[in-house]
Amino acid sequence: MRISISLSVLLGTFTTAQNILSDPGSLGPTPEIVHLYYDQWPTGIAVSASGRKFSNYPPLDPANVGGYTVAELTSNTTETPFPSAEINTPPGGRVNYTTYPPTSANYQNYLIGVQSVVIDPADRLWILDTGRTSLPDGTLLLASYGGPKLIGVDLTTNSIFKTIIFTPSAAPADSYLNDIRFDLDPSLTPSGQGIAYITDSSSEGRNAIVVVDLGSGEAWRRLENHPSVHPDPDFVPWVWGQPVYMNPGQNRTITNVGFGADGIALSADGQTLYYSPVATRNLYSVPTALLRDRSPYAVQKTNAAVQIRGTKGVSDGMETDSNGLIYAGNVENNEVVVFNPDTGLFQPFVRDPRFSWTDTFSTAADGYLYFTENQLWLSASYQGGVNKRRKPWVVFRVKLPGNGTKVTQAVGSG
Repeated sequence: MRISISLSVLLGTFTTAQNILSDPGSLGPTPEIVHLYYDQWPTGIAVSASGRKFSNYPPLDPANVGGYTVAELTSNTTETPFPSAEINTPPGGRVNYTTYPPTSANYQNYLIGVQSVVIDPADRLWILDTGRTSLPDGTLLLASYGGPKLIGVDLTTNSIFKTIIFTPSAAPADSYLNDIRFDLDPSLTPSGQGIAYITDSSSEGRNAIVVVDLGSGEAWRRLENHPSVHPDPDFVPWVWGQPVYMNPGQNRTITNVGFGADGIALSADGQTLYYSPVATRNLYSVPTALLRDRSPYAVQKTNAAVQIRGTKGVSDGMETDSNGLIYAGNVENNEVVVFNPDTGLFQPFVRDPRFSWTDTFSTAADGYLYFTENQLWLSASYQGGVNKRRKPWVVFRVKLPGNGTKVTQAVGSG
């Protein structure tokens, strides 16, 4: 009798345990795998109106230093250097060893260290070159004039139609030009060619938003050293239940993650720029008219106009769709979140246990949101000098809600 009672109690307890509420781990539309990376480590993804796909591979990763830094995804698992193998292969390499200490090479006609590739509203590909590369031990070198640049590629001919070389005042040697968005409204500048907005996420400290006249090539910095573009010095992100620190090993000091303004999104009407450092959970915004303002006291007016829009989670990339919704990663919750500027509310959009570091987004004409998962937090710089990433890295896509699609503009049209 006692044995029967004890067994009944145990079975009852076991059955109850199976009914304990647990995190389902997934939410929203099912992510589709679009591309698997088995070669170099990616950050960006850009998808053209015809479905062509492009990625970039910054030499922050020592394994990328000698390889291509921009490629077209030519099959589900292969990539081809773009726009050519030659432009991806600077003569003598990406490091200038004639200086002491070594610096990044200063080639204006070759790619040094591309952090972002973006399809603009007119379906042209833009390549954002930080001008910075790393040594084999992972040491990030300073840029040299000629390296930091913006290159426009006409996808109908695969030819370069524009190269903007950034001056040291726009892109100092310790800058890190991270991500970029475009507004091609001709009324914005005398050139009529539109404006680009760039985040400078440099971990060396001078974070800012860089504004570029795409016609004249003139560029200027705004919100430099404003608290909204700086990382929180005490911030610790958590991924898959683990705290993330800068921990390069080799007896180097362990520090907090120090990336400033990184993710960036332009409102569908072009009037508001949204941005966020990696080392925060806040989403910030500022009127774009003030970023473009060159009048006296423009800096002060811009600084005073910054708003905190709420807490979205820890993000790298961000993006906008034609419905005006803003998408951002939330690496601490394995999800992509969506912000509605009309209501001021954040909501989960898609969640999946395979997500850990959602890096870059691209809304496309096919009505999908594309994004890379690259396991950044498992790279050697964060794991005591030991690379814990595991190939393949992935491009996922999910269908945008409400028939959303990419925001488009013709060149020279509002």
